[in-house]
Amino acid sequence: MCRNIKTLANFAPPATDDEIRASALQFVRKLSGATRPSQANEAAFDRAVDEVTAAARRLIDSLESRGSPRDRDEEARKARERSRRRFGEVQT
Repeated sequence: MCRNIKTLANFAPPATDDEIRASALQFVRKLSGATRPSQANEAAFDRAVDEVTAAARRLIDSLESRGSPRDRDEEARKARERSRRRFGEVQT
């Protein structure tokens, strides 16, 4: 599950709220061991996602970088190249 969590800091344009929430959801899924919580745990699960999302947003907004922002398209191209080298094919 966590392999889907992407680095979100120092990108141009900055990470969107949807990207941050998706990462928070993956994190909470990993911690809880559940892709979808039971009805009994749904409120706690949703609250945890909200709290992790807020903490992640605060973190990303407060980080400072001396380097220039990374380009999303270039990072995606590099990831495809790593995948091609690792698996012998392009993953899309």
